[in-house]
Amino acid sequence: MTAQRASVKDVAQLAGVSVGTVSNVLNRPESVTEKTRVRVEQAMAQLNFHRNASARQLRAGVSRTVGVIVMDVGNPYYTELARGIEDRLADDDHTLILCSSDEDPQREAQFLRLLAEQGVRGVLVTPTASTTQRLGDLRRLGIPSVLMDSHSTQHTSVGVDHVSGGRQAISHLLDQGHRRILYLAGPTDLQQTRHRLRGAIEAVQAAGLDPTDVLRVVNLPNLTANEGQRGLIEALDDPGPAPTAVFAMNDIVALGAMRELRVRGLSIPRDMAVVGYDDLYFAAELMTPLSSVRQPMRQLGWAAADLLLTEHPHTVFQPELIVRASSDFRRP
Repeated sequence: MTAQRASVKDVAQLAGVSVGTVSNVLNRPESVTEKTRVRVEQAMAQLNFHRNASARQLRAGVSRTVGVIVMDVGNPYYTELARGIEDRLADDDHTLILCSSDEDPQREAQFLRLLAEQGVRGVLVTPTASTTQRLGDLRRLGIPSVLMDSHSTQHTSVGVDHVSGGRQAISHLLDQGHRRILYLAGPTDLQQTRHRLRGAIEAVQAAGLDPTDVLRVVNLPNLTANEGQRGLIEALDDPGPAPTAVFAMNDIVALGAMRELRVRGLSIPRDMAVVGYDDLYFAAELMTPLSSVRQPMRQLGWAAADLLLTEHPHTVFQPELIVRASSDFRRP
């Protein structure tokens, strides 16, 4: 049986003071004598008393909880993003509720409804294609929201220049002598997929080459290692010329591609170069360290939370290609 939670009234009775005095100790300790404050604090400790934050917020009419919806909390990218959010919220004594949409619009809609019912201070979300249509309902309830890792002319957002990220990755592979590059992309309705492809095309055009000759795009329904492996199998089993390099939508997809290369006995990077995206913690620790486009994940989360709390805008973050052994080989 769960023990009953101690109340302010219980503390007052044990300390031999009024309920108002206990309230003053909690909210205005400078208005209470030290002797009385110590007696009340001792009673709190003896009863294991903790103030009821939910009730306090209900009375004040302001929540100190922020809802966060990411695509997949199991992906280390979103773990780092959430840590940045948590760091910023903690500065203002806020907490977060973390949810995974699994890139499912209906699941995302369900979480948005539940968070609205919880009366959260605001919502931070890495959006699916139809997210912004539902955020209007939150706005009408007085709940602000911020899109993360996104660019929007219609909604408050904090983003990364993924066009630059795609351009950097493909420019590097072109400089290494690759002329047949496979882009293991995400779903076409993801803004990041489209922006990175735009950057890749710009890099090919800047080199005076035809993107249709250089780039092959395989859109993966899910950004997992298994899907990355399947996408590479599809490309390598095609009767046409095989790619000599892979640009993966994220580092986890890149892991799947590298797995298939090992299965086939192909050398990385001599037989095929691999470049990922995000620069997750494991990228530098692999047997063949993975080149990756680094995103400022924690800073992005921090900025999104800060924008929600303060409405101070932040500049678009710039990614940076980190070259490691998986692509550091120039083809003859």
